[in-house]
Amino acid sequence: MSRTTPPRPVDIAAHFPELVPLARTTVRLHPRPGTPTAADSSVGGPLLWPADEPWPRCSEHTGPWLVGYRQEDVRRLRRILTEGWARPQMPGTDFLTPDERAFVSGLGYSGVRLPVDGPVPLLPVLQVYARDVPSLPRPAGTDLLQVLWCSFEHGDDCMPGVQLRWRAARSVGEPASVVPAAVVSEGEALPEPCVLHPEPVTEYPAPHELADELRERIHAWEEGRPYDYQSDLGVAPGWKLGGWGNWSFCDPWPMSCAECGSVMSPLLTVDSSEWDGGTGSWCPREEPAEEDRPRYPLSHEPTMVSIGRGYTMQVYVCPESFDHPPLQVMQ
Repeated sequence: MSRTTPPRPVDIAAHFPELVPLARTTVRLHPRPGTPTAADSSVGGPLLWPADEPWPRCSEHTGPWLVGYRQEDVRRLRRILTEGWARPQMPGTDFLTPDERAFVSGLGYSGVRLPVDGPVPLLPVLQVYARDVPSLPRPAGTDLLQVLWCSFEHGDDCMPGVQLRWRAARSVGEPASVVPAAVVSEGEALPEPCVLHPEPVTEYPAPHELADELRERIHAWEEGRPYDYQSDLGVAPGWKLGGWGNWSFCDPWPMSCAECGSVMSPLLTVDSSEWDGGTGSWCPREEPAEEDRPRYPLSHEPTMVSIGRGYTMQVYVCPESFDHPPLQVMQ
């Protein structure tokens, strides 16, 4: 089923024409739980990976001092919670069976973590075919973007360490059938397999990136209205390609390429939520009514990925060369 973003509550550019040249098209990926294959665009699904190409590993994180969670334990935890919340609830009783409760409690608080020996294999995070997103930024001759990460903390912002791969799908001869089973730093770093429903939408810069005078006029215009620029009219939430950064809790700073100094462009936003829960204005029209949605997992958190304390991570690439290292920022 396709996903369609409702029209914005108001055409903000009609009220503030200065925004017209700042409009950008972003592609909301609308990930939803499914069973993608390597032939599909997906979040957390299998990648079309050549059998003769080594699976990437993180040289910054090696064992045996490093510990993490087994993927099968994280997925079992999710199944238990999904099934438990789907049962009829009796007031004053636990929604889990004693065995389920023991597993859930043990995974979080006892010695279920496992040691890791050697560089950590990366986790598949995203795969996008250009046939599904024709506007996908990519090097000439390629038609497939693959994103992987090491879920353990990298850098001062404690984000996952991202690696990008671009390839021509037709050049993959024999695909890999098995990839290394990586442990994860925490459950929120393991994407739930999701199929994608790409949708181009128009967005405008976050308030932090607007000129002071324009931002102040927009803020005055918002007074008394049931919507605001930051949440409803500017930057679209959710997993998306291109567009603008949301700069939610910090001021923007230049995204400069370490190799050539060029101003880098947003490639990918990984978001902890697809919209602001409930019936947020960015919630697609096709989503079920609130009372019909499952209690777990939450409909607006289909990937089960959380960045920091529910923030976003944006990946920037150099416009001069895709070979230059990307930049990451938490917003």
